[in-house]
Amino acid sequence: MTSIPTEIAVYDLDRTLTDTGSWAPFIRFWLAREAPWRVLLLPMVVLGGVAYGLGLLSRGQIKSWSHRWLIGPRVAEGRLLAVADAFALGFVADHALAPARAAIAADAVAGRRVVIASASHAFYVRAIAARFGVADVVATEAQRDGGDVTPALDGANCYGSAKRAALEQWLAHEGLAGAVVHFTSDHHSDAPCFELALETGGSVLCANPSAKLAALAADRGWPVALWGRIRGSLLERA
Repeated sequence: MTSIPTEIAVYDLDRTLTDTGSWAPFIRFWLAREAPWRVLLLPMVVLGGVAYGLGLLSRGQIKSWSHRWLIGPRVAEGRLLAVADAFALGFVADHALAPARAAIAADAVAGRRVVIASASHAFYVRAIAARFGVADVVATEAQRDGGDVTPALDGANCYGSAKRAALEQWLAHEGLAGAVVHFTSDHHSDAPCFELALETGGSVLCANPSAKLAALAADRGWPVALWGRIRGSLLERA
């Protein structure tokens, strides 16, 4: 008897499942709850943003830079995860898109294993995913030093082709290398993941697409869905 391939439903997080990005709201939550005095260090973050704009820092490096000044050079993991859990409670309640919740629920009913794959930090993406009822997460990992979380990244920033590589690594680790992958995202940077899904015989959906993804979808005949009004952000563009 031929076995039916396992099906995996993979969702991007920011502006796909939610109506806004998550990094800036998490930073605001952290500052208000844990370290209001770090607001004084915002000029250092602006300096890093200038360096990023000039091409002197990569996406991963500016993420680590912001973490260093606004969260701290080392934070006890238990403390950070407790804050992440409290943040996720309000963030998902305020910003989750109802059609996204419905799509995840439909995938679960269909027997698909649901994964959230995000460039955002895993230490809070896991808490957000739990609020969506999702256990599996592929995201950017921060290095640990003993029981502390540091600003350095543990591996690549989970963005673009690196997200596809991380997803493929996760599939192999879980023994799911032959699975059919369905992929949903809002952003053109996830083109490698869209291509991975199609290569496995799965489907793709461009939810709340950015202008570049909408153009790519039109060119390639990929389906588009508008799940709600997406909020702009000066600090987060992808």
